[in-house]
Formats: sequence, structure tokens, C-alpha cells
Amino acid sequence: MKASPVALLPLILFLAMFIGSGIYYQNQAVEFAFYQISAPVAILPAIVLAMLLAKGPLNDRIETFIKGIGDNTIITMVVIYLLAGGFASVAKAIGGVDATVSLGLSLIPDPLVLPGLFMISAFIATAMGTSMGTIAAMAPIAVGVSDATGIDVALAAGTVVGGAMFGDNLSIISDTTIAATRTQGCEMRDKFRLNAKIAIPAALLTLGLLFSLGGSGSVAAKEEINLLLVLPYVAVLVMALSGLNVMLVLLSGIVMAGVIGMSQLPDYTVAQLSKDIYAGYTGMQEIMILSMLIGGLGALMKARGGVEYIAGIIDRLTRRKHDTEPSPRSGEISIGAAVALTNMATANNTVAIVLSGSLAKDIASRYGVDPKRSASLMDIFSCVVQGFIPYGAQVLLAASIAQLSPLALVGSIYYCGLLGIAAIISIVIGKPKG
Repeated sequence: MKASPVALLPLILFLAMFIGSGIYYQNQAVEFAFYQISAPVAILPAIVLAMLLAKGPLNDRIETFIKGIGDNTIITMVVIYLLAGGFASVAKAIGGVDATVSLGLSLIPDPLVLPGLFMISAFIATAMGTSMGTIAAMAPIAVGVSDATGIDVALAAGTVVGGAMFGDNLSIISDTTIAATRTQGCEMRDKFRLNAKIAIPAALLTLGLLFSLGGSGSVAAKEEINLLLVLPYVAVLVMALSGLNVMLVLLSGIVMAGVIGMSQLPDYTVAQLSKDIYAGYTGMQEIMILSMLIGGLGALMKARGGVEYIAGIIDRLTRRKHDTEPSPRSGEISIGAAVALTNMATANNTVAIVLSGSLAKDIASRYGVDPKRSASLMDIFSCVVQGFIPYGAQVLLAASIAQLSPLALVGSIYYCGLLGIAAIISIVIGKPKG
């Protein structure tokens, strides 16, 4: 296959439309400017261009596109997205989020307000698999804590965002984890363990920093806490780490949450359970559609030589001498840089992972990078960037709730900065490997 820069034009067109629309709406002072034109729509002109640039009969081009959509990795990813959405929706509907928040707040000692907010946010995001849902639940609490204790509101809100990003990065039902592990071809529990060895030290440093910066004060929690409502989250996490198939884990979680809901809530019926599961499906539709369309676009670009061209550039940049074989460290740097740059362009960590997944897998195979290491670095660097860009969804949501400028908030999200430092150190020293 001949490498060709022309094959990259569809991707450039997609990014130009996605970023261009975001800049336009930002200039118009529209909230969530980068999310006004959805990515699955912005990618359509890119697909048309890829079809025009592809070689061979039209039917063959369409077949290549369809095969890309129907790739085993893409379809597996879509099914897991559906199940993860269904579980998160049911667990939230039965009151699992409120119960988890109340449980966490009841356990926070007065001198540990900020570290406590971080840990609660981290647990909820790990259990729910979503940083956005965690921020929506915890940011109002952070504002209340700020009012009650005199802690800077940007620091309190930034603590919640940091904890949410920590949990989202580690969660086995997070869309970023699903995308990273499926595109790289590794097990979720293996990626979790490798991620934890980098993320936990960064989180511990963050907790120490927050303890030194925070004040004290009491945080009110609801009097009655139903621990049964927290059980589905804990069960899913334990089952996933034990090595069970993730689809079975999520299906079991849906059933468990539904049974608990019907036993604890008088008005919760099978019909309502069905509606909640479907609502979870609906919440995942954008990333599912985008994943399939990117799969098709990626197949067209790969057939035209786009991946070969990018791989050739990276290969030349990472060789110190013409006859020197690049090391795995060079591959890891390339993988981290690829997903970070893509994340800066798309302002969405899941989209960035899906977009750069095929390239990262190719780099990993060329440079001898273990798939679970590649998946871990992709998720980590996308998480780091998402905590620094003021136009990312997480920062925009937290800033909106706290009534802050996004630029004022990003300076208080210490975890993402420390995670980035930990990841770079990990690459430099070549550990952990597994």
C-alpha cells in the first residue's frame, strides 16, 4: 500500500468543520459552543470526500466503508456502549447517585473537606463511568461547600472536576475506557491495573495538595442512606476486576439495579425499568453513531494510504539516526502526542480516542508497545488535556454551575496536571509495563 498524504484530507475536513463551528459559536457567545454541531453530523462531508478520493469502483468504495463500520472492534464497542448506558441510567434512576453522594458526605471529617470532595467525585465517576454525570451531581455541592467554608469556589469546583476525571479515567464502564481498550485490543481489567499505577500516585499527591490548600467546615448530608442503592456500582466494579466478560458484568449490573429498584421503590415497575434502560441507550447514541462512522472513514483512509503516511512521519521523527531502531519509548510518546493533539482539536476525550485509536494501534505494533500500555496512555493523555482546555464539556459544565469563567476554573484542576507529569515520568523511566 502506497502512503499518501491525500488520504488525510477527509480527517482534516472533519476537524476543520468541527473546530470551525465551535470557534464561530464561541464568537457568538453561545454556551457549549463546540457542541452545537454534533460530531456525527460534522463527519458526513468528510465521508463524502473520502469516497471521492478512494480508488476503484463506487461499489467497492462503499463496501470498504461498510466493512469499516462493521469491524468487530467497532461493533463490540457499540454493544458495550449500549449496556454501559443502560446500567448507568437504571442505577441513577433508582437513586444510586444520590445515595452514593450522601454516603460519601457523611464520611467526610471536617478538616478534609476538599480531599473528601475529590474522593467522593472519584468514586462516583468510577462507579458511573461518566465525568459529566459526576460533575452535574457534585458541582452544586462544591458550590455549597464553598459558601459554607469560605474555600475559593474555583478550587472547590476544580476539585470535583479533578476527581471526576480520575474516576472516568479508571472506570471500566467509561466510554473512554471502552474506546481505548476496544481499539487497542486489550482487556479492561489489564488497562485498569496499568492505569491505576500512574493515576493513584497522581491522586495521592492531589489529595496532599488539597489538604494543604483547604479549610475546614461541616458538609451536610441526608440523614437516611440506603446502602442497597450503592450496591450495583460496587458489584459491577468488583465483577469487572475479577475478570468476567464486561458484557456479562454490565448486563448483571442492569438486572441487579432493576431488582433493587423494584424492591425498594413502590412505583418502580418493569415498564419503568425498560424506559430507563432505553434512556441509557439514547444517551449513548451520539458516541455510538460517531464510532461507527469513524470506523468507516478510517477504513477508507487506511485503504488510500493515510495511516501509512502518518506512521512514516512518526517513524522518521523518532529515529535518532537513520540506522537506529526506534524504542518503545518513542512509540509511547507518539501515542500520547497523537491523542493529546486530537483532543485539543475535538474538545472531547472519547472522540479523540476513537479518532486516533487505529493510528495508536499501528504505532504500538511497530514500536513494540503493549496494547494495554497503549490503551492506558491514550486514556490518560486525553484525560489530561480535557482538564486543561477551557472549551471542554467538563470544564464548561462545572464553570456554568459555579458561575465562573472556564479560564478561571482550569487553573484549579490540579489533578489533571499532576496526572500528566506522572504519565511523562512513566514514559521516561519505562515503568509500569504491566
